[in-house]
Amino acid sequence: MSFRPDHELHRRRFSRNLGLGLTLVAFVGLVFALTVVKVTRGDPMQAFDHVVRPEMELVKPQEAGE
Repeated sequence: MSFRPDHELHRRRFSRNLGLGLTLVAFVGLVFALTVVKVTRGDPMQAFDHVVRPEMELVKPQEAGE
C-alpha cells in the first residue's frame, strides 16, 4: 500500500497550521506564567464589583494610630 505524495497545497497549509499552533502554545504559556506570578505574589485578587469594601480601602498614616 503506497501513499500518494502530498500536494504542494497541503505542505503550505501544514506550515501555516504549525506556525499558528506554536503561536497559540506561546500565548497559553504566557497567560499561564502571568497567572503563576500573580498567585505566588499573594496580591489580593478581589474583583471590581461596584461595592465598597472596607478591607480594600487604603489606611492613611495619621489614622493608623487612632
